[in-house]
Amino acid sequence: MMDQAVGDFELPSTGGKPFCLSALHGKKVVLYFYPRDSTPGCTTEARQFRDLYPQFQAAGCEIYGISRDSLKSHQNFRARQDLPFDLLSDGEEKACALFGVIKMKNMYGKQVRGIERSTFVLDASGVLRREWRGVKVPGHAEEVLDFVKTL
Repeated sequence: MMDQAVGDFELPSTGGKPFCLSALHGKKVVLYFYPRDSTPGCTTEARQFRDLYPQFQAAGCEIYGISRDSLKSHQNFRARQDLPFDLLSDGEEKACALFGVIKMKNMYGKQVRGIERSTFVLDASGVLRREWRGVKVPGHAEEVLDFVKTL
């Protein structure tokens, strides 16, 4: 999938109207997939992207967080964390399937199906330029920003 155009998809968004990838043509885009709203790692990650958002904007880049949580859950999480970017609800796993982020994970000794924390950067033509899988949160948003600045 690297260095190939990403297929268009549409998802419900906290922005009030559906998110459509093709509508972002001409902008760089960060799509970060995370397991669940309001959990410690996901909250830390969202805050790091929030704090660097002005720098992403200065680099001509939009950020979207994606999980399988409901739009209502996303709206609450976004409001509580004061996130300046929209969160996308992928309850049907359309985008998750497109990017292959659903994995079997161990939680408390049980196998569960869930989102592997992953981030994807698309250039202004909608081509996938970089991906991070199995992301460790500390320092990740800065690393993504540094890469976006090279595009």
